[in-house]
Amino acid sequence: MGKSQRDKGNRREREFAALIGGRRKPLSGAVEGFPNDVEGLGMDWEVKSRKDGFKTIYDWVLDERERPDALALKADRKPWLVCMTLDKFLELMQGERKDI
Repeated sequence: MGKSQRDKGNRREREFAALIGGRRKPLSGAVEGFPNDVEGLGMDWEVKSRKDGFKTIYDWVLDERERPDALALKADRKPWLVCMTLDKFLELMQGERKDI
Protein backbone atom coordinates (compact mmCIF):
# COMPACT_ATOMS: atom_id res chain seq x y z
CA MET A 1 0.00 0.00 0.00
CA GLY A 2 1.34 3.41 -0.96
CA LYS A 3 1.50 6.55 1.15
CA SER A 4 -1.50 8.20 -0.57
CA GLN A 5 -3.71 5.14 0.10
CA ARG A 6 -2.53 4.98 3.72
CA ASP A 7 -3.20 8.71 4.17
CA LYS A 8 -6.68 8.36 2.64
CA GLY A 9 -7.46 5.46 4.98
CA ASN A 10 -6.28 7.44 8.01
CA ARG A 11 -8.40 10.45 6.95
CA ARG A 12 -11.51 8.28 6.56
CA GLU A 13 -10.90 6.61 9.94
CA ARG A 14 -10.55 10.00 11.67
CA GLU A 15 -13.64 11.33 9.85
CA PHE A 16 -15.77 8.34 10.86
CA ALA A 17 -14.52 8.44 14.46
CA ALA A 18 -15.52 12.12 14.69
CA LEU A 19 -18.97 11.42 13.21
CA ILE A 20 -19.79 8.77 15.82
CA GLY A 21 -18.04 10.48 18.73
CA GLY A 22 -15.47 7.69 18.86
CA ARG A 23 -11.73 7.51 18.50
CA ARG A 24 -9.33 6.15 15.92
CA LYS A 25 -7.14 3.36 17.24
CA PRO A 26 -3.47 4.20 16.81
CA LEU A 27 -1.44 1.60 14.87
CA SER A 28 -4.60 -0.11 13.62
CA GLY A 29 -3.68 -2.45 10.81
CA ALA A 30 0.01 -1.52 11.07
CA VAL A 31 1.02 -3.65 14.04
CA GLU A 32 -0.23 -7.06 15.13
CA GLY A 33 -2.37 -6.84 18.25
CA PHE A 34 -4.15 -3.62 17.21
CA PRO A 35 -7.29 -4.91 15.46
CA ASN A 36 -9.96 -2.72 13.89
CA ASP A 37 -9.71 0.97 13.12
CA VAL A 38 -12.15 2.89 15.31
CA GLU A 39 -13.91 2.39 18.62
CA GLY A 40 -17.13 4.18 19.46
CA LEU A 41 -20.75 3.64 20.40
CA GLY A 42 -19.64 0.59 22.37
CA MET A 43 -18.40 -1.14 19.22
CA ASP A 44 -15.16 -1.80 17.32
CA TRP A 45 -15.28 -0.69 13.68
CA GLU A 46 -13.29 -1.62 10.60
CA VAL A 47 -13.40 1.33 8.17
CA LYS A 48 -13.11 0.75 4.42
CA SER A 49 -12.87 3.39 1.71
CA ARG A 50 -12.81 2.94 -2.06
CA LYS A 51 -13.09 5.43 -4.90
CA ASP A 52 -16.16 3.68 -6.34
CA GLY A 53 -15.77 0.10 -5.19
CA PHE A 54 -19.07 0.08 -3.33
CA LYS A 55 -21.21 1.56 -6.12
CA THR A 56 -23.74 -1.30 -6.23
CA ILE A 57 -24.24 -1.23 -2.48
CA TYR A 58 -24.81 2.53 -2.56
CA ASP A 59 -27.27 2.09 -5.43
CA TRP A 60 -29.27 -0.42 -3.38
CA VAL A 61 -29.22 1.56 -0.10
CA LEU A 62 -29.99 4.92 -1.70
CA ASP A 63 -32.62 3.63 -4.16
CA GLU A 64 -34.97 6.60 -4.67
CA ARG A 65 -37.93 4.38 -5.57
CA GLU A 66 -37.74 1.94 -2.69
CA ARG A 67 -35.99 4.00 0.02
CA PRO A 68 -35.04 1.06 2.25
CA ASP A 69 -34.05 1.65 5.87
CA ALA A 70 -31.37 -1.01 5.57
CA LEU A 71 -29.93 -3.55 3.17
CA ALA A 72 -29.43 -7.20 4.13
CA LEU A 73 -26.56 -8.97 2.33
CA LYS A 74 -25.76 -12.68 2.27
CA ALA A 75 -23.07 -14.59 0.41
CA ASP A 76 -23.07 -18.38 0.24
CA ARG A 77 -21.67 -19.91 3.43
CA LYS A 78 -21.11 -16.47 4.98
CA PRO A 79 -22.99 -14.67 7.76
CA TRP A 80 -25.61 -12.03 7.05
CA LEU A 81 -24.48 -8.41 6.87
CA VAL A 82 -26.62 -5.32 7.33
CA CYS A 83 -25.83 -2.05 5.60
CA MET A 84 -27.55 1.31 6.21
CA THR A 85 -26.73 4.99 6.14
CA LEU A 86 -24.88 6.37 9.15
CA ASP A 87 -27.80 8.74 9.80
CA LYS A 88 -30.19 5.79 10.08
CA PHE A 89 -27.78 3.85 12.29
CA LEU A 90 -27.32 6.83 14.65
CA GLU A 91 -31.09 7.30 14.77
CA LEU A 92 -31.46 3.67 15.87
CA MET A 93 -28.65 4.02 18.42
CA GLN A 94 -30.25 7.14 19.89
CA GLY A 95 -33.30 5.05 20.78
CA GLU A 96 -31.15 2.39 22.46
CA ARG A 97 -28.49 4.45 24.24
CA LYS A 98 -28.87 7.50 26.41
CA ASP A 99 -25.17 8.50 26.44
CA ILE A 100 -24.91 9.54 22.77
